[in-house]
Amino acid sequence: MISKQLYSLQIKTKQNFEENLEHLRNLIIQCRGDSIILAPEVCLTNFCYQRMDEASEFAKEATKTLLALSSDRTIITTMIEKYRKGFYNNLKVFHKGELLHKQSKHKLFPLGNEHLHFQSGDIAEIAPFKIDGLTCGAMNCFELRFIELWQKLKGCDLIVVPAQWGKERKDNFETLTKALAITTQSFVLASSSANDTCAKGSGIITPFGIATTDDSKEMISLKADFSTIAQARKYINIGLN
Repeated sequence: MISKQLYSLQIKTKQNFEENLEHLRNLIIQCRGDSIILAPEVCLTNFCYQRMDEASEFAKEATKTLLALSSDRTIITTMIEKYRKGFYNNLKVFHKGELLHKQSKHKLFPLGNEHLHFQSGDIAEIAPFKIDGLTCGAMNCFELRFIELWQKLKGCDLIVVPAQWGKERKDNFETLTKALAITTQSFVLASSSANDTCAKGSGIITPFGIATTDDSKEMISLKADFSTIAQARKYINIGLN
């Protein structure tokens, strides 16, 4: 079974989009080749409701940069993009210089007024995809709270969760990501923003629920041995073998 270096980035987002992209680039080039790197939800722009058109235009530049950086690795984040007359929070997986997978956020966070600014994505887009033989899935922040979405990703080897999770609900984020790993017997790679209003709590959780986290770091990493998935599913058989 495959082993891969996983990285969870835990970074602050500034007002300047270009500076955010340059900072993300500098962190990515520190990561090993053939790794999987997850950055927080909308880490390049934040939820900039007064600058949505600008953010959507910047997403084109960011996409070109991340495609180039992904030549020997996988990079995952979300960005604001406009389609027709609506804006979407799009999770994008860049892999070996290509856009491997894209899904638009389906469950919009009402407490943050996301439903007033974004269109809801198609739930069918929340589906497994392959990275170098690994079956992967993704949920975008608030989507983590919906058990029916967990069911759609049962059988995955790796589930990624980018987020801008509120610091008042930090325990919720850490509990839910750990429960997701245990319930699906998958590795979970979670990345929450380090903005002042956000929870941090980023990390990597094994199928046995062992979490590697560090709120003091911008980069959290783990060499994941995906053979432990088969061990977990054989040891505690819940029908995922």
